[in-house]
Amino acid sequence: MKLFNSSINFELILKKYFSFKNETLALEPFAEFLDSVKKTDFVTVLDFFKNNPSLAENFKYYIHNIFKERSFNLSLTEANILSENAFIPELKKRILNKVLPPVVNEKTIWYMIDNVSLRPKADLKYFHNLPENEINELFIILGISDFSILPKVKKELLFAMNILSWRVTGAAMEVEVVRMAPEYRNFDNPFLALQNELEDLADELENDPELQLNSKDSRYKQIKIYVEQCLEFVNIAFKNSYKYGISGKINQSLLRIRQQVQRIYEIVQLLVIDNEQDVSINSKELVFNILRYKSHKNNISDLINDSTRMISHLITNHTAETGAHYITSNRREYMTMFYKASGGGIIVGALCVLKLLYGYVPGSDFSHAFLYSMNYAMGFVMIYLMGFTLATKQPAMTAATMTKVLAEDGNNKGNHTEFAHLVSKLFRSQFIAFVGNVLLSFPIALLIIYGLDVFFSQNLAIDRSDKLLKDLDPFRSKAILHASIAGFYLFISGIISGNIGNNSVFYQIPERIAKNISIRNFFGKKFAKGLSKYYAKNWPGIVSNFWFGVFLGATAPVGLFFGLDLDIRHITFAAGNFAIGLYGKDFSVDSYTFWISFFTVFLIGFFNFLVSFSLSMFLAFRSRKLNFGQVSEIYKEIFRYFVKHPFKFFLPLRSGLDKKAHDLMNSTISTKSEDH
Repeated sequence: MKLFNSSINFELILKKYFSFKNETLALEPFAEFLDSVKKTDFVTVLDFFKNNPSLAENFKYYIHNIFKERSFNLSLTEANILSENAFIPELKKRILNKVLPPVVNEKTIWYMIDNVSLRPKADLKYFHNLPENEINELFIILGISDFSILPKVKKELLFAMNILSWRVTGAAMEVEVVRMAPEYRNFDNPFLALQNELEDLADELENDPELQLNSKDSRYKQIKIYVEQCLEFVNIAFKNSYKYGISGKINQSLLRIRQQVQRIYEIVQLLVIDNEQDVSINSKELVFNILRYKSHKNNISDLINDSTRMISHLITNHTAETGAHYITSNRREYMTMFYKASGGGIIVGALCVLKLLYGYVPGSDFSHAFLYSMNYAMGFVMIYLMGFTLATKQPAMTAATMTKVLAEDGNNKGNHTEFAHLVSKLFRSQFIAFVGNVLLSFPIALLIIYGLDVFFSQNLAIDRSDKLLKDLDPFRSKAILHASIAGFYLFISGIISGNIGNNSVFYQIPERIAKNISIRNFFGKKFAKGLSKYYAKNWPGIVSNFWFGVFLGATAPVGLFFGLDLDIRHITFAAGNFAIGLYGKDFSVDSYTFWISFFTVFLIGFFNFLVSFSLSMFLAFRSRKLNFGQVSEIYKEIFRYFVKHPFKFFLPLRSGLDKKAHDLMNSTISTKSEDH
């Protein structure tokens, strides 16, 4: 379709094509008319039609002629409804359709919209913004104010509903979908009942073309009940995903079922006529619905939002359950966090020296990437399995916890102060974990490098000391950028943990292990049950820590290979490297180097926390359909609470709000065992 000159007056176009009874089926006159109308006051267009009745009649004849043989059921059954069972194929399909629109049947309304409207969304917005009375006048002039009650139109509407009901019934009967809503096993299937009801209605319309529904009609009421039951089925299935997990395929299937059921209800509404005004209203609604469906058909952002929200919700939900364990409530838990963080600092101090030694091993960049990755990965897995803590692993977990509390209690103003106190408990937990990591990482790294010097009579840190100290100067290196990269990896590791937890539940891996015949025969039932519990409790943490280590270890060598200045900076490793750098210099450094390195260690920790926590909060907020504006009052309350009680953000001081904050968190954070 060519681009038309929008400056051409609509009157000239109407006189050019419709000063006579035009029998053409070409779409160019309609396209030119629409393009010119959008540049004109619509009242002027209506007045012109009123003052030129013969020309208006010819235009009306043309409109009816080009629509006469075109079906519109495709626009109801296909447009803006998922067509693929998986996210990636659907995304690829939409991108292809945007770049190269598909070839469609020329005898459809779908084809007409594609060839008349260059920008369906903009055109829809234009007509939506027109006053109601002007739209009514246009429909009367064109003789389409009552077309929704035409037998042919009603037949197409019912045909579209039947197509949707057949599809939705087939999808809802899939074994994995049925498993998501076991509550419906003892009830009649609402999808089959809806399909039967629509088929009966189609048969009645076949026998009586003038059949009309109203809001008190028993058939309409029955269809409405079945639609509500079908939507409830989908809601229960999504709700049960916390218990049973969910896969991308099932997520897409449930989304498509919901879209199709909602479309059936929107269509059946167009058949309900209670008074004469409803005829005109339904006719307009049908036109606008078709335009709306078509304008959103290849919308990529809607697809990404709808398809990923539920998965991210589940990931953050599993992560939130873990995050609850990282928030200390009293002095005993506070000190326990310190001891666990100290244990993590001991292991990291050793890892710093090991990485230094691996750097002396001759080999390619990729061999060093492997060595560094395994060094980090095995160390992090060891920290996890021994029950120690790596401070910056917590923000990704606790962000989901805080957001879950906000989602379920954030709108209650009475809880704002309690929530602010909960934030203070989170902050001091992070603070003491940082302290524990840094206080032990520094002396352990120093002790090991000193021991190696004594044992081998060689200071192994001399050659690397300049670089180690330079990396801790934010003015001479990209320390802040590299700390942010580490924060991003912390965020990714949190996603991995949540995803593994979700998949473990969905595929029933622990139950499979416990009931595996081979394991039970060789090792016994008790071993199988123990292995099952161990897997459920530890596997997500093991995998996420392993990959976090791989990301940290591989970044610098891979960046070097591609000629990019990429690396990572983590507060605990920065403290260990600071010790090694000082030892390599025999502690002979100027005051600037010492203090800038000292402060940069904590600056790195700040950016580790900031990036990881911010990204995790964004994901968690998005998954629960929250926005930062909704909780602005809570942010203000947190700031007021900090000004009033600053020490509570660093020390485990007792407060009368302890119990309330504890109850606030426990009321919304459920454990997996309780879910099961």
